[in-house]
Amino acid sequence: MNDRRFNPMAADARWQAAWDERQSFKAGTRPGAPKSYVLEMFPYPSGRIHIGHVRNYSMGDVLARYRRMQGMDVLHPMGWDAFGMPAENAAMEKKVHPGTWTRENIASMRAQLKKLGFALDWSRELATCEPDYYGQEQALFLDLFAAGLVYRKESAVNWDPVDMTVLANEQVIDGRGWRSGALVEKKKLSQWFLRITDFADDLLDGLGTLEQWPEKVRLMQENWIGKSQGLQFSFAPVGDLTTPIAVFSTRPDTIFGASFVAIAADHPIAQDLAATNPDAAAFIARCKAGGTTAAELETAEKLGFDTGYEVVHPFDPAWKLPVFIANFVLMDYGTGAVMGVPAHDQRDLDFARKYMLPVERVVAAEGDETKPIHDEAYVGPGKLVNSRFLDGMAVEAAKAEVIRRAEAESWGTGTTVWRLRDWGVSRQRYWGTPIPIIHCESCGAVPVPKDQLPVVLPEDVSFDIPGNPLDRHATWKHVDCPSCGKPARRETDTLDTFVDSSWYFIRFASQPGDKPFDREEAESWLPVGQYIGGVEHAILHLLYARFWTRALERIGKLSVKEPFTGLFTQGMVTHETYKAGDGSWLSPQEVRKSGDDWFHIESGVPVTAGRVEKMSKSKKNVVDPDEIIERYGADAVRWFMLSDSPPERDLPWTESGIEGAWRFVNRLYRLFGAVTDTGASGSDAALDRKLHQSIAGIAKDIEALAFNKAVAKIYELANAIEKASPSASRATAIRTLALLVAPMTPHLAEEAWAEMGNDGLIADAMWPAVDPALLVDDEVTIAVQVQGKLRDTLTVPKGTDKATLEALALAAPNVARQLDGATPKKVIVVPDRLVNLVV
Repeated sequence: MNDRRFNPMAADARWQAAWDERQSFKAGTRPGAPKSYVLEMFPYPSGRIHIGHVRNYSMGDVLARYRRMQGMDVLHPMGWDAFGMPAENAAMEKKVHPGTWTRENIASMRAQLKKLGFALDWSRELATCEPDYYGQEQALFLDLFAAGLVYRKESAVNWDPVDMTVLANEQVIDGRGWRSGALVEKKKLSQWFLRITDFADDLLDGLGTLEQWPEKVRLMQENWIGKSQGLQFSFAPVGDLTTPIAVFSTRPDTIFGASFVAIAADHPIAQDLAATNPDAAAFIARCKAGGTTAAELETAEKLGFDTGYEVVHPFDPAWKLPVFIANFVLMDYGTGAVMGVPAHDQRDLDFARKYMLPVERVVAAEGDETKPIHDEAYVGPGKLVNSRFLDGMAVEAAKAEVIRRAEAESWGTGTTVWRLRDWGVSRQRYWGTPIPIIHCESCGAVPVPKDQLPVVLPEDVSFDIPGNPLDRHATWKHVDCPSCGKPARRETDTLDTFVDSSWYFIRFASQPGDKPFDREEAESWLPVGQYIGGVEHAILHLLYARFWTRALERIGKLSVKEPFTGLFTQGMVTHETYKAGDGSWLSPQEVRKSGDDWFHIESGVPVTAGRVEKMSKSKKNVVDPDEIIERYGADAVRWFMLSDSPPERDLPWTESGIEGAWRFVNRLYRLFGAVTDTGASGSDAALDRKLHQSIAGIAKDIEALAFNKAVAKIYELANAIEKASPSASRATAIRTLALLVAPMTPHLAEEAWAEMGNDGLIADAMWPAVDPALLVDDEVTIAVQVQGKLRDTLTVPKGTDKATLEALALAAPNVARQLDGATPKKVIVVPDRLVNLVV
């Protein structure tokens, strides 16, 4: 074979320029062709793309290029999720405007992505921080407001006292703000909400139709929506307490195991008590300074304050239960009060042990009826015990009986509740979509007239002090009421950035200047056929996007309910970590390996190699794609991203891995150069069959996003071609191989395609056709065993008779040596599979 070496620097630039000049990947240019919408979750413009981005976009790119080769009209766009706190933090730290910082980052990341040669329709590029995008988002917000799907109310929120903004539950990590690290507080603010709970049933039912989504993602959404059926009832007050306490329980069967009632710190009874009881007020203040999310409260120490109040058990007027204010009860969940059943809820058990409350088992597996509860609550199946008229019943029967009696006696109702809460979208920050509402003392909350959209962020803002610059701006918020003309003020909260990403895929599909999207055009592309992104977005982003399309469908803007037909969640790219002697992290570029040990390049001092972990800036185990592309070219990077691990699993980055990818790129390039040296006549039936099986198998693997399997088949085909004798079949196989690798190594494929003398770009070529007759093997490999152990193999025509197989097996050299002249006592023949000789 020749010694040609691929020059990626020249080839990458040449073919990227050709694709740009011809607008090869512009969507909507194939009238009448079937449409395919391929989308990766768009990135936040932090300044640099990382290898995780490269893996994500390489997967989508292979699918997009493959579908173009199938003759489809493909929409494969790119944009930027460009609003959010990091830009404001940069403004404070670097003394730059958030817009300047963001747009510079976009320019840098766009250039990086273009170096990788992704088949993106850049004509549809959008950034959520630009008025032409967020102005249309404001228009949609007003449409939802007019339909009653937007409202404002006072609500308890997670408040970051440093960033001076509301945080979503998921932005609170170990009780601290995800950006500032400050201890999060509970605070009441007037907030804007979207009525996502109106769609709870539909969102839950819709999960059953998403057959091309990972099961784990559907389960995560199901749990987040959290449909629970149980009993809503009230405990009657006793003595000084004059108000009944309403609770909801999914386990009314355990009602005879109740030993206390706990209420939230924000519960009206708690607030009334705090007004006259300093100790109660101090405890409530302590609760507000603690954890704020359900997950936080599950792991935090369970704390309570005995109010001195009591309530009556609904089945026994003589049975009194104490009432506690507890830090693990949230006012926003259910009724803000819970029935404590320590034996069968771990949280309640921890609380009961701390405050010396009774623990009574009321559900037991067979044989455990008298077994006491120690440190672990029993949550398994069983029958009721210590429960009076429920004793002996199974759990479900006992639930039904308690609900029946509660309803018959008019003290409770069987009902359904949801974990899902309405979506609070207000954020007290500058760098976000302004909420298009004007507050007037006479008229209340008034929508900004649509002909005055977009409400544009002011440029002249200061970040010298924490808080929202829109609140402090001298003029921006002062306007006249559109309704009565009196002086009024703009809403200074901006929208949660999850709103920006809840409809961007629709705007990619249709981008008119005078409205958010054209329904007919958008629906010609939607839903997204294949969506690719990290599992960290499995709940909120995907749930909010599913809500947004449903909301638009309800108000007649769209007929699509589910935005993403197929979803794939790729694994992360990981790398070994390195630490210096002082405990500081070192980057891979700062260390070298000698033998089995690692050393700091500059000082020569030994370095400790740590675990392979997700790439992160804090641990410095990141790899700069630009450096790798400059050394090996885009195709070697893409090939490594696709080849070494199933795409749903994490991919460890290694130097040996990228070196191996680079060697294979050059091996392919040498093979492509041999196309004219293979002879013009003669055929090779085995190679023809291998080629067509490869065409079909690689196509199937790409459609299934099993890229590592497709890569393995390409290796096998390349091996078969290299071993084959010169023939017309070999020449055809080499030309076809260029087409098969084109979605994965597009620059190499274009270079080879041109050198082979083909007209046009391989990016515009069709996927090779398959001869169905060649997909069926007419030869099989037969295992030949002696005493059950494999000694040889035979390649024979399919369907060879038993006598022939026996004769061939006895004549096989390895078998003959093993038998050493002995005659088998028995010969077992399984046609098309094996021959076993028993001696």
